[in-house]
Amino acid sequence: MKLAMIGFGQAGGKIVDKFVEYDQRHGSGIVRAAVAVNSAKADLMGLEHIPQDQRVLIGQSRVKGHGVGADNELGAEIAEEDIDEVQGAIDSIPVHEVDAFLVVSGLGGGTGSGGAPVLAKHLKRIYTEPVYGLGVLPGGDEGGIYTLNAARSFQTFVREVDNLMVFDNDAWRKTGESVQGGYDEINEEIVTRFGVLFGAGEVEHGGEVAESVVDSSEIINTLAGGGVSTVGYASETVEEKNSSGGLLSRITGGDGDEQIDTAHTTNRITSLVRKAALGRLTLPCEIEGTERALLVLAGPPEHLNRKGIERGRKWIEEQTGSMEVRGGDYPIRNSGKVASVILLSGVTNVPRIKELQQVAIEAQENIDEIRQESDENLENLVNDDEDELESLF
Repeated sequence: MKLAMIGFGQAGGKIVDKFVEYDQRHGSGIVRAAVAVNSAKADLMGLEHIPQDQRVLIGQSRVKGHGVGADNELGAEIAEEDIDEVQGAIDSIPVHEVDAFLVVSGLGGGTGSGGAPVLAKHLKRIYTEPVYGLGVLPGGDEGGIYTLNAARSFQTFVREVDNLMVFDNDAWRKTGESVQGGYDEINEEIVTRFGVLFGAGEVEHGGEVAESVVDSSEIINTLAGGGVSTVGYASETVEEKNSSGGLLSRITGGDGDEQIDTAHTTNRITSLVRKAALGRLTLPCEIEGTERALLVLAGPPEHLNRKGIERGRKWIEEQTGSMEVRGGDYPIRNSGKVASVILLSGVTNVPRIKELQQVAIEAQENIDEIRQESDENLENLVNDDEDELESLF
């Protein structure tokens, strides 16, 4: 799948930067174009892989390149005012070669949280290609203002995109981990999962052709209908072929016992599918009631088989209750591992979102109370001696 990726704000820019690096490392050809948009000059300068001419600084007249200080209403205003500057960078993208736009943003900050929904709305108005969002929720320990920002941004963003894929930092941060180290690891998780998903179906000249192809139309159809999506991932290292008849020769039928070999690969695949669906999802949720799903098995072709994928697909159908479950393989020679990626689209039973909204409502009430109290306290402080002192003007 060929994507035009736009990273909005600090987190969004870093993730798209990581996607470009992943693309170069794996030669997957997912990122057809990459743009970073920010109101903070320092954040744009810190990127390593997005071309300089595709980095857009907005809001210079308002915030002088210093960011919006976690004020996502200001972030949205600046994005509206400077949308033509963002469009200028997008104009250089060969849209006829792109399957979809992906707007990436952290939802807890100011610039991306406010600006990403504005950009998504703008892109949908102009282009016929689907516009997807990838939104990152802040950790619960990041504070009330970030939670409030995320709740407001989430409910706006999800309405403006064709589908919103969500990654929840809360489910991924490890205790005692440094902030920088934590985010680097999280960004690696994001690009690994979405890299395998979007890379499926990409066949180079002379490369392996999948038995059951997953191409961009399968992904687009799974994401169609809108709503919220989450991605599951599980992988297992596979042993290289060896002369003494190791694991690989057992799988590929080196000992002549194809019955055992097929059973072994089938069991491995169904086990990986279960691990991917029931393990840590990018957004933890109950998978029952999922509207649509897509299963991709990636790895050396000799480790993949149709029977295992079919079984995995049927199991997902049973677990989700959905009749719209697509599946296929993505052969990658010399990858050294077999990976299972599951895209669950249209999930509705998401406790984290309910909790986020509840905390945000409480934070909003607290902010309003504190402001009111602050005004009263100032009034009391200044007006104590009002009768004795005259104002200057």
